[in-house]
Amino acid sequence: MARIAGVDLPKNKRMEIALTYIYGIGRSKARDILEKANVHYDKKTDDLADSEITSIRNIIDKDLKVEGDLRREISMSVKRLMDLGAYRGLRHRKGLPVRGQRTSTNSRTRKGPRRSIAGKKK
Repeated sequence: MARIAGVDLPKNKRMEIALTYIYGIGRSKARDILEKANVHYDKKTDDLADSEITSIRNIIDKDLKVEGDLRREISMSVKRLMDLGAYRGLRHRKGLPVRGQRTSTNSRTRKGPRRSIAGKKK
């Protein structure tokens, strides 16, 4: 089992998909990494040689910010907005949508389940 950036890659998956299990790596970045490391996309994680694993690991360590570092950077930027008192920071603090979406009917993901209002009838 390959372990890259502190994440155990799943067994018997294509490398293009397996790399997306690392936080901060999507399909396109995974393809770029595999091209630089000269590993084919369709190669399974079980079939990787140690040299291929180390080349992928070196590329990720050198070029990308992933996992803990990326999570920390994102949380610090959100915290900075909240401390400044910026509009986006206030929206983060209240748990409402940040990027201008409407909230009268939608945005249940951010707001959570509906709370019924006592005594309200149609």
